[in-house]
This record gives sequence, C-alpha cells and structure tokens, in this order.
Amino acid sequence: MRDQTMMDRRWILLFMVLSCGVKVSHASPGDADPTYRSCVKDCTMNGCVGERCFPYCNLSSNGILGSGPWYMQEPLYLKWKQWDCQGDCRYYCMVERERERQALGNGPVKYHGKWPFKRIFGLQEAASVAFSILNLAMHFHGWLSFFILVYYKLPLKQNRTYYEYTALWHIYALLSLNSWFWSAVFHSR
Repeated sequence: MRDQTMMDRRWILLFMVLSCGVKVSHASPGDADPTYRSCVKDCTMNGCVGERCFPYCNLSSNGILGSGPWYMQEPLYLKWKQWDCQGDCRYYCMVERERERQALGNGPVKYHGKWPFKRIFGLQEAASVAFSILNLAMHFHGWLSFFILVYYKLPLKQNRTYYEYTALWHIYALLSLNSWFWSAVFHSR
C-alpha cells in the first residue's frame, strides 16, 4: 500500500512539473493585433469603423446607451443575440482587418477564439449552428428510439426494464442533448 501512495505522489509531482512548462496563451493572434485593438478602441469611442457607423453606439455622458427614437436603437435580432456596440465594433474591425491581411497576401487568423466568418442574420457561424442543431435533432431521435425500444418493445422484468444500463444511457443522451444545444448557442454568437 505504501508503494502505491509513493507511486501516486510521483505521478502528481511529474504532472505538476510538466504543467509548469506549458506556455500560457493570453489571446488569439487576431485580437492581439495592435491594429485590430486600436480599431476596436476607436470604434467604441466614436461608433464608426471606416465608413460604417452604428447609431446605437452613441453613449450618453454616464456611459449608458442613449435612449433615442426607435430607429436609433439596435435591431431586435441583434439585441436578442446580444450584439451590442462593442460586439459590432469587434466584428466590423475583424472584417476590415481581414481585408487588409488578404490584400497583403496573409491568411486568416482567429479573433477571440473564433475564425472570421461572415455574419448572416446575426449568426456569425451559420453552418456550425446548422450542424449543431442537426446533431441535436439526431441525438433526440436516437434517444426517443431507444426510449420506445426499451419501454414499449422489449420485455419487462418485474416493473423494470430488461436492460440493466437503461438509466446510464438516458443520462448519456441527456448530456449529449445538452452539449449540442449549447454548441448551437455558442456558435450562433
């Protein structure tokens, strides 16, 4: 028993030593770019990226979004997606910076952990959202098929299912459904 605890301690020590050597990353290459950062800073101050200006970026003196007429407010679908002034500034500065990079012959880089995609109806990664929803639908179909098979088609043993690991598969299915739902939410922003 003592040899086992000694071996466990050695593994823990080895893990700690190796984890100290791992380099910590602070940002994606795109959002660490000084040109991108200055663009976002300027945009949050004046509400414009190049020729594109956002009327709902005008801040009042206390830092709260101005309460102007309805046509000066951000669109409802952007509010629902929580695309605020800073989010729009980040997105359009990313688009502008990627145009500059492409003109220089450089490839795309990640911004805030995501690749630069074109926003469609407020969804920045529309294909990823679609595939996440399809995966969610397929997992739900599989779970429903399993549920019907176990409870309605297979024989029962004295008020319980014939298959012993049914609860484990239900838990696995619910975790998968939860994962694909939140994957769709994550990729929609």
